[in-house]
Amino acid sequence: MRLVYKTVLPDVRLALGGWRSYAQTIPDPELRTQALASIADKEFHCQGGSVYAAINPDKKDVLIPLIVALQTISDYLDNLCDRSTSMDPEDFRLLHKSMLDAVDPNAQPENYYRFREEQEDGGYLNALVAACQNGVRQLPGYVHAQPYVRLLVGLYGDLQVYKHISPELREHSLTSWRAEHAELAPDLYWNEFAAATGSTLGMFMLFAGASRADFDTAAAKSVYEAYFPYVCGLHIMLDYLIDQEEDRVGGDLNFCNYYESGEAMLGRVEEIVNGARRDVAGLPHAAFHRMVIEGLLALYLSDPKVSQQQDVRTVSKRLMKKSPLTRLFFFVNSIWIRKHKQD
Repeated sequence: MRLVYKTVLPDVRLALGGWRSYAQTIPDPELRTQALASIADKEFHCQGGSVYAAINPDKKDVLIPLIVALQTISDYLDNLCDRSTSMDPEDFRLLHKSMLDAVDPNAQPENYYRFREEQEDGGYLNALVAACQNGVRQLPGYVHAQPYVRLLVGLYGDLQVYKHISPELREHSLTSWRAEHAELAPDLYWNEFAAATGSTLGMFMLFAGASRADFDTAAAKSVYEAYFPYVCGLHIMLDYLIDQEEDRVGGDLNFCNYYESGEAMLGRVEEIVNGARRDVAGLPHAAFHRMVIEGLLALYLSDPKVSQQQDVRTVSKRLMKKSPLTRLFFFVNSIWIRKHKQD
């Protein structure tokens, strides 16, 4: 954690500052607005993802720019789809092809805006893609990680297409898509599977593993299986958990709303937490991965939105009761969040 605060987070700010400066030059006003908003509102995504650079500090100058660039693409595209001037699945699919190209060092970037009105981004998205490609080329074990990274990025893109199309089509599209991938994470309900595909943490851990020369196919498979579905699922289920009231008011899709009761939801979240803790126990540096899990719990459960929702407060108390480390993270994060809001 000392390394994260002293080295990783300052480097993240520096990398994001460069992309912010680039985004300010985007000619199209809508694309510029969404690019800048995605950086301003979601900086913590890059900060959290870049924690994985602490696994191999010798490669942090490769890992941090790579993680920041891929997460920035993700956040930018999320804004474009969430606040879209289009509801065209072809548009969403092509936009997210940029992420598939970003993790393929041999892909040729293209015009990812072809199916939408806004076109002129001054090369911003292609520059992000190129930055990712430059990063993965410098990872000695990436040839072994790439199939799993591609799988996760492909699932992520599918999710973004189906969750952003017309509301009346979303649930049917998501459940049909889940049925197509019944062999993946068979213990998860369709909404939990969808949540697991929405996380970038598995991608970042594969980058970190591939930064080592001894990372092989077996190691890549073990990382993928340790992170997907439970760690990834926990990440996004917690995000939806604290946003329930906000999404209810806004009429937005929320994967925590598909349980028969609050108690049923709480039980499933606990099972996902336990699955995440179990699956990372066999990885090298297991304490690091356990810290990530406890940090996720603390980060989300210390959010001010929790205090406004009785069901979420109940979840928070039960999850923290089982882990002193979570309580410590919760306390520290609560202080940090209050200070950050005052600043």
